Amino acid sequence: MTETENPANFTELKAIIARLRNPEGCPWDRQQTHESLRPFLIEECYEVLQAIEEGSPSKLCEELGDLLLQIMLHAQMANEEEHFTVEDVIRGISVKLIHRHPHVFGDVEVKDAVEVRHNWEVLKNAEREGNGSLLDSVPRTMPALSYSQSIQRRVAEVGFDWEKTEDILEKLVEEIGEIVKAPDKEEKAREFGDLLFVLVNIARRLDIDSESVLRAANRRFCSRFACMEQLCRQRGVSFCDLSFDAQNALWEEAKKKVG
Repeated sequence: MTETENPANFTELKAIIARLRNPEGCPWDRQQTHESLRPFLIEECYEVLQAIEEGSPSKLCEELGDLLLQIMLHAQMANEEEHFTVEDVIRGISVKLIHRHPHVFGDVEVKDAVEVRHNWEVLKNAEREGNGSLLDSVPRTMPALSYSQSIQRRVAEVGFDWEKTEDILEKLVEEIGEIVKAPDKEEKAREFGDLLFVLVNIARRLDIDSESVLRAANRRFCSRFACMEQLCRQRGVSFCDLSFDAQNALWEEAKKKVG
């Protein structure tokens, strides 16, 4: 392959990955394992999420390519170990998609996306072997908010859910009261966890992604605080020397400037 070639199909990508991993390939790629690539896989997933949040199609295209590289490397290593091939990966997901979309590839009729989601969970449950739990397939390494929302959504799909959002709001008030009454730090931490769990449930009911909105809130806070620091530098004052009321006034000013 020459530098002027511009590969643009799956077969050529597969050949590139195989060449990187062969004895005459790249020393770094050859020494990688499934375990050593874990942090890179996680990082690439987050970079895809960031590209989506930024609303940049070109950035999203680039980051999806980086994520695909991770998938291809894992598949190539599995092929070398004679465990499975990337074709097996593609075949597996294709079969799964067809099986879980009988309203598209079969004769099942659905009225809306809610029913599709319910049927999806029912089919997944039927695929489960032995005495496994409905929640076993949710990765426990997910960020806590995302994990909480996923397990709550899954149990809701099989009917374990509050009838009305107002009922959950009452539970929220109850959890706040339990934090106040908790006798020690350990119990307060436990009750605070329950409070977060209820908040995530409310977000799910409102069709809000907890992880995304907290990430957005974090970004807003950082932007506003950076603006406060800049205003202090412009005015020749130290943020640390300002009174709490003055800091709050500066915060309100920053909110108007950066949103």
